[in-house]
Amino acid sequence: MTIDGPAGAGKSTVARRLARRLGYRLLDTGAIYRAVALGALRGGVAMDDEPALAALARALDIDFAFEGDVNRVLLGGEDVTAAIRTPDASQAASKVSAWPAVRAALLELQRRLGGRGGVVVEGRDTGTVVFPDAGAKFFLTASGEVRAQRRLEELAAAGKSVGFDDTLAEIHERDSRDASRDVAPMRAADDAVLVDSSQMTLDQVIDAIENEVRARAG
Repeated sequence: MTIDGPAGAGKSTVARRLARRLGYRLLDTGAIYRAVALGALRGGVAMDDEPALAALARALDIDFAFEGDVNRVLLGGEDVTAAIRTPDASQAASKVSAWPAVRAALLELQRRLGGRGGVVVEGRDTGTVVFPDAGAKFFLTASGEVRAQRRLEELAAAGKSVGFDDTLAEIHERDSRDASRDVAPMRAADDAVLVDSSQMTLDQVIDAIENEVRARAG
């Protein structure tokens, strides 16, 4: 099953808890792009150097492992779960993901990691491009203001302080960039179930998606 949607919609939390409930593996495609972006930031690779970014993507050594309820992201054996979630990494990931050569380099990796079934895949184009034949597809969204507040709370929990207006502006900028890119723009698949979580609790979102998945499974 796939869960797509914009930044701050709650995809990561929903996907993680759904995977645990359903006994599925979890593939966070956004984390894969963030890992490439982190490698670029650490290596001083420019965000407009498509060939160098694609080379990083082809050589990416990434793995995922549940630790309790946390889906740890391992890059070359290093736990980068927190490092890929900083504002700088988030903005860099959106820029990195716009390059066709990077997306092509990572497409095979994503399909290999998630192609064995029994997996929750979350990202921005998983239902439209990566797994167009997925048995259940969802597009999770929320208003910009709600997503900005959630992002502030997430950063505060990590000990980082940023302003609401700046966070909202970053979300709008990223939404525009992700939805308007030439290759694999963010959009809901034609057969995806739209879930607007603006007025829903986390448990309500998870229950709604779980019920739909189990109904389709018969």
